[in-house]
Amino acid sequence: MSKILIIEDDQDISAIEAQYLMVNDFEVEIVDNGVEGFEKAKSEEHDLLILDLMIPGMDGFTLCEKLREVSDIPIIIVTARREDIDQIRGLGYGADDYIVKPFSPGLLVARVKANLARYGMMCKSDHEVASNELVFGELVL
Repeated sequence: MSKILIIEDDQDISAIEAQYLMVNDFEVEIVDNGVEGFEKAKSEEHDLLILDLMIPGMDGFTLCEKLREVSDIPIIIVTARREDIDQIRGLGYGADDYIVKPFSPGLLVARVKANLARYGMMCKSDHEVASNELVFGELVL
């Protein structure tokens, strides 16, 4: 079961996110500020992070940038900030995906699954290269 960390200060939104994720067999942990979120993200085992940008303690841009220095965990930004510059900035700081509020909870779950699958394939590829084998379908080098 994949473990998702939600960093969101709006309890209604984090509850909706958590409900949809749990129905889809994800384990969910919620924190409501950037400082605690950063500490949990870097010290505990999570498979993916859902991050709001406008959170107390440490804003989401800073958290994303600092987390990228120590982790390659997939990060999905979910925020009301819809300007192109905010999306460019978020992705530039290392986010893997960006969803604008209001959002479809079903779309969030689909993007979580897609990011986890892509991350899993990258980890598998890294392992294969580390073992001196490159596998592509039935071709092994």
